[in-house]
Amino acid sequence: MSQMLQTTRELVTLAAENPPPVIPGFSPSLPGALQGPTGKILGWTAGIGLSLAVLGGLTGWACVAIGHNTERGQLASRGKSAIVWSLIAGVGIGITSGLVWGFYTMTQGK
Repeated sequence: MSQMLQTTRELVTLAAENPPPVIPGFSPSLPGALQGPTGKILGWTAGIGLSLAVLGGLTGWACVAIGHNTERGQLASRGKSAIVWSLIAGVGIGITSGLVWGFYTMTQGK
């Protein structure tokens, strides 16, 4: 294990002493023809994903209500897990769409 750490340290030190060349004057950007369709695709994808997460949460609440009223513990349990997973999916979609929009606007040079 220590040999692997020593080798990794040597490689990092070598890379720090000899940095790779940088391309001067390069600013990445999307062509103007792709900016509109790309924004629409990202918007629709995020909207559909969040709608499905809300629908999953509502279905989970319905399963919890039906499970408790009919004394079906397994249905109520699955409903509770559906609620948790729909919340996780909604947060994940929100974070991912925010990151994509952030990178997208960074490449436009604004």
